[in-house]
Amino acid sequence: METRNLIAGVWCEADDGSTFDVHDPATDDLLAAVPKVGETEVVRALDAAEAVRADWESTPIPERTTILRRIADMLVAATDELATIIVRENGKPMREARAEVAYAASFFPAAADAADRLRDEAVEVLGKCVTVRHRPVGVSAAITPWNFPLAMLAKKTAPALAAGCPQVVKPAEQTPLSAIACARIAVEAGVPAGVLSVVTGDPPAIGDAMLRHPRLRKLSFTGSTEVGRLLMRGAADRLVRLSLELGGHAPILVFDDADLDAAVRIAVAAKFRNGGQTCVCPNRFLVARGIHDAFVDRLATTVSELRSGRGQDPDVDLGPLIDDQAMRKVAEHIDDAVSMGASIVTGGGRRRIAGCVDRFPEPTVLTGCGPGMRCWTEETFGPVCPVRAFDDEAEAIALANDTEYGLASYAITNDPGRFERLASRLDSGIIGINDPVPAIAAVPFGGLKQSGIGREGGRWGLEAYLEPVTVSRVGSGRGG
Repeated sequence: METRNLIAGVWCEADDGSTFDVHDPATDDLLAAVPKVGETEVVRALDAAEAVRADWESTPIPERTTILRRIADMLVAATDELATIIVRENGKPMREARAEVAYAASFFPAAADAADRLRDEAVEVLGKCVTVRHRPVGVSAAITPWNFPLAMLAKKTAPALAAGCPQVVKPAEQTPLSAIACARIAVEAGVPAGVLSVVTGDPPAIGDAMLRHPRLRKLSFTGSTEVGRLLMRGAADRLVRLSLELGGHAPILVFDDADLDAAVRIAVAAKFRNGGQTCVCPNRFLVARGIHDAFVDRLATTVSELRSGRGQDPDVDLGPLIDDQAMRKVAEHIDDAVSMGASIVTGGGRRRIAGCVDRFPEPTVLTGCGPGMRCWTEETFGPVCPVRAFDDEAEAIALANDTEYGLASYAITNDPGRFERLASRLDSGIIGINDPVPAIAAVPFGGLKQSGIGREGGRWGLEAYLEPVTVSRVGSGRGG
């Protein structure tokens, strides 16, 4: 397994030999030591990207998209290898890791399709010939999170390369190995030297070096709102373009016309991917009062039967949380809610898994939750379901929107009239109605309010790496 960085087309260690360790979150076993690079290496990667920028921009779109589709095919062919890496460094169950590889691969043909459809646009203006062309923004960078280490890289890298923008990627320090593996595949698929680099190390140092580089024109980041604000401040001096996919605090609204069994199935599928460690998973459960008790009973029974263990083990539903800090946050949110009057219906403790460290919280259902509780105002990023009853649709929508975040919202209902009302009134960039997985590669992904700026996915992701340029011409240009 490759563990070095890819910089300017060369696999290399840090210049000073520094490394940091990557551990299995289930066992704390050492997986690898990877380079801990600094400003010098980041500058070298960005300089290399600038050096090849013109060549990559001028590479015909069909040639670029052929490479992207080849990357997708090679990712799928390497599913077993890549999924194993994801499980070891992230902890999620194997079937989820395999699904992540497929999801990651899907971004490359989606970006290729969008690029293949790109055309200059003629605008009718009396007395003029006006054309809008699309020009690559230039050298780009990406900072990716640990919860979907391969998919989030693909979501950023595929449109950048399709648009003609070289990119330098900084993966999360907890999960760099899948990014390095993806870079190896990209090289084998024909991505030229310098067009894609991967650097690993200290996030603030690398982020600062990226934003200070005079040739960086675009940065895409997925992570917390707090870090997003810091990056936005750092980008202001040079007006670096940003795509920021930040925190979420998704509500899920369960209406009284919903089929209870289907509602529980949808809610569990949306909530418990990666053990609740996703930015789009439901964090607030709003349930119609008339079905509240019955829904809670079925939800509690279902989640108590979810199986915890190492992701490599068959039939595991929940892997470990990523680290001890994540465990502490889950425990603090549960304790805080109980201290403010919430009741634990199931869970609330920890599961001891033989041969593993203490990072397996019990899946938990809380009732009587609401404003003022940390679980109701912050992302828990763990397997906790805070539930609150509502009396009517207007109250449900008001409660759902009562947050500074606006990444995703979910609703379970069979009322066709309600579909349109929810789509119009829920303050989220992504809305899943009877759909636990509304995010796919062909559609825009991003949030409102404090959940970020910009969109990734489909043609919207490609447009984030393009500058529209207006060319207006008067006369034939023949002179005379």
